[in-house]
Amino acid sequence: MTASMNTKMKTRRLGQGLEVSAIGLGCMGMTWAYGATQDDRGEAIATIRHALDAGLTLLDTADVYGPHTNEELVGEAIAGRRDEVVLATKFGILRGVTPEPGSVAPTVNGRPDYVKASCEGSLKRLGVDHIDLYYLHRVDPNTPIEDTVGAMADLVKAGKVRHIGLSEAAPDTIRRAHAVHPLTAVQSEYSLWTREPEDGVLQTLRELGIGFVAYSPLGRGFLSGAIRSIDDLAADDYRRRSPRFIGENFARNLELVAVIEGLARDKGVTPAQLALGWVMAQGEDIVPIPGTRRRSRLDENLKAADIVLNDTERKAIADALPAAAGERYPASTIRELNR
Repeated sequence: MTASMNTKMKTRRLGQGLEVSAIGLGCMGMTWAYGATQDDRGEAIATIRHALDAGLTLLDTADVYGPHTNEELVGEAIAGRRDEVVLATKFGILRGVTPEPGSVAPTVNGRPDYVKASCEGSLKRLGVDHIDLYYLHRVDPNTPIEDTVGAMADLVKAGKVRHIGLSEAAPDTIRRAHAVHPLTAVQSEYSLWTREPEDGVLQTLRELGIGFVAYSPLGRGFLSGAIRSIDDLAADDYRRRSPRFIGENFARNLELVAVIEGLARDKGVTPAQLALGWVMAQGEDIVPIPGTRRRSRLDENLKAADIVLNDTERKAIADALPAAAGERYPASTIRELNR
């Protein structure tokens, strides 16, 4: 098996009506979470424009990334090229909120008034008049999902949003939301070391005809084999606090990566390409959105769209890997998932 760059990017369909490139681009790390980025702004913008030149259409951002700076960067990068982009952004995660005395700071907000205010802010920062795919970033346990999705549906009726989705939602929540207004996509972490969507979420989506967007399909870069030591990460890199990157877990997960590297050599592809190809092979309704702020990495990732894995290969790859060591998020964040 070999992989070569397509002259025309393959596409996939999310839900009943949103056609996107078979691989999208996660933009978060261009401004946030993975260490200092101010010196990389020009390269990040060039990477987004290079992605569009290559036929990639799906760009993924969120208001919390920065906060706000990621949407601003994406807006700058796509200026004059809006019709080439399927633009996805998210709302609902709160950071830096000061709680009332004796209470716990809220981490998410899905109230209808907040939904609409968040959309207006994102439209302004992105410099567009509509959002193609608008996600609730995390489910608010204090607001009925019907109320949140009802407000999102109002945005669709107003022409400010074309399609809606959820992120890291439980099957029952997905069903309740979809009953209010059809969901086009659900976004959750999915990769060779994060398999939770296989436990009910993917089955629910396929029953309802909803697409799946896989974020962190390269395990926040770990599965590419590019990270060999915690010292490879900047001092302010979020991953230094991520359980899978800490202490003994890091060393054990390097063993997992070694297996991926061996399988990739056998297939004549890079570890990143194998990991992406495996995610894509789980179904035509799945679109991975690996993140990068480098054109060279982008080109490597896009070649994964040409990888074909049969059912035997797909199962053999998954079966060959040891389980990942450590949770995928710190405990405080884990509580926000699968609501």
